Amino acid sequence: MKKKMALLTMAAVLALSVTACGSSDSGSSSDDSSSSSSSEVANKDKPLVWFNRQPSNSSTGELDMTALSFNDDTYYVGFDANQGAELQGTMVKDYIEANIDTIDRNGDGVIGYVLAIGDIGHNDSIARTRGVRKALGTGVEADGAINSEPIGTNTDGSATAVQDGSIEAGGKTYVVRELASQEMKNSAGATWDAATAGNAIGTWSSSFGDQIDVVVSNNDGMGMSMFNAWSKDNKVPTFGYDANNDAVAAIAEGYGGTISQHADVQAYLTLRVLRNALDGVDVDTGIGTEDEAGNVLTDDVYTYNADERSYYALNVAVTAENYEEFTDSTKVYEPVSNQLDEADHATKKVWLNIYNASDNFLSSTYQPLLQNYDDLLNLDVEYIGGDGQTESNITNRLGNPSQYDAFAINMVKTDNASSYTSILSQ
Repeated sequence: MKKKMALLTMAAVLALSVTACGSSDSGSSSDDSSSSSSSEVANKDKPLVWFNRQPSNSSTGELDMTALSFNDDTYYVGFDANQGAELQGTMVKDYIEANIDTIDRNGDGVIGYVLAIGDIGHNDSIARTRGVRKALGTGVEADGAINSEPIGTNTDGSATAVQDGSIEAGGKTYVVRELASQEMKNSAGATWDAATAGNAIGTWSSSFGDQIDVVVSNNDGMGMSMFNAWSKDNKVPTFGYDANNDAVAAIAEGYGGTISQHADVQAYLTLRVLRNALDGVDVDTGIGTEDEAGNVLTDDVYTYNADERSYYALNVAVTAENYEEFTDSTKVYEPVSNQLDEADHATKKVWLNIYNASDNFLSSTYQPLLQNYDDLLNLDVEYIGGDGQTESNITNRLGNPSQYDAFAINMVKTDNASSYTSILSQ
């Protein structure tokens, strides 16, 4: 009798053990085990990372701290927009000064540039527009900050949202003028639209082509569209942002330069913050503090703002002098490329969306990097591609959040964080 009771007790222990093992690994091939694990934690309490688009007021830029503090494991991952914007503006100014003997194409003493604006309500777009205008002296203050509004056309210098700047180089003073700028928004409402930028440079060049000495863009997608459509053939330097593979390669063909926002570091941080929360360890593990696999970041590639609950990667200018170091934008960052032991970091399931599946930077650089890191961090990530126009195109595919252990969200509009948190709060 005692022997029989012992066997029954042992069987019960084994059954409990099997149940526990199955429920701890939500990334296994069994949907039942994933759902069982995820349901142990309320959706509102699961780790959440906003990335690429920081929850904020698109009119004022004020951060949405309700979204950023949704729960104890909520953070934002992006890059230092102001530092990158200043770098881009300085890069353009330095190029003009270094090439002053040839850059004034029609010899009128005016360095004219056109500007492709991605999204007038996006913090990053606002910062980049301001950064260029500040560096070139064309910015006009409005409400304590440089005006970031598009101006339409301004060939005569009469626009009030900008002013003529000046550059002294080669013993001569040149006027710097923003000839034209517009938001690159297509008829369906998608912003940062490369095709719209290609059409815009066609219109501008046909109207005042010989006055255009420099082309500047808020990102490489729009920049490369204008470069391929017009400025490459006309040998007009074009400057973008993101260090996409095609833009970096184009520097050898006359593309003026771009800014690397350390997407490799951003992608790592996006998933590492979730990994740490899921493991119940300090959020700094594998970031500022070396983990057991040897992963760690140095403080010259990222910064953390505790008040904003935000991690920011730092930016690097990519020019003719160093572009060969940036030819593969999807390569993981070497200091954080070590595989985590699955025995200590069980696979977990993550829901992650890309706001616009057609966005060049996100689709060709950011998502491939995420897909490289998810294996290293033992995360089973489901990638959802949006249309770049409506939140519902994405939120409609978050119908069963209980089957996921964590979430990484890339909004269409920075104002719309509640569209997602309301689902997780149900």
